[in-house]
Amino acid sequence: MSTSFLTPLNILLIAILAISMYYRLKPQPAPTLPAPTAPTVFQTFTPPTLLPFDGRNNAPVYLAVRGRVFDVTPGKNFYGPNGPYANFAGRDASRGLASGSFDEDMLTKDLQGPLDTLTDLDDEQLEALRGWEERFSEKYLVVGKLVPVGSEEAQEAQKA
Repeated sequence: MSTSFLTPLNILLIAILAISMYYRLKPQPAPTLPAPTAPTVFQTFTPPTLLPFDGRNNAPVYLAVRGRVFDVTPGKNFYGPNGPYANFAGRDASRGLASGSFDEDMLTKDLQGPLDTLTDLDDEQLEALRGWEERFSEKYLVVGKLVPVGSEEAQEAQKA
C-alpha cells in the first residue's frame, strides 16, 4: 500500500502554511509617529477669554478651578459638548465642583464682574474642591490662570 504525499489535503495545508509564513515574515512598513501637538503656552485668561474654550468647533476644552486653568481636552467626553460636565467647559467650575452640583446656576452669570471668592463655602465643600483640584492637577495640564476683567494682569495679557 503506497501513500502519496501529494494528496489534496496535504497540498491545501502546505498552501496555508506558505501563505501564513509569507504574511508573518514579510517586511512591515516603518511605524510613523503621530504629528506633534502644538506647544501650549501659559496664558492669562479672563472669564470672557476663557469662554470660547468649550470644545465646540474643535476648540480645546479648558476649565478653571480656583484660578488655575486646566486643559481637559483629553477628557472631552466628560467636559466637552454633550458631556455630563459640559456646563463647566470654558468657565470657572470651582463653585459647582465644591457643591457637587453640575447645574448651570452654579456658574457666574456676570463674566465682566469679579471672580467668585468662594468665601461662603463650608469646610466640607472646600475639601471637596481641593480633591477636585488635586485630581485635575494629576491628570491635566495647567495652561493658565484666571483673573478678573480689568485687573492689571488682564491688561498686561491684552498688551502681549
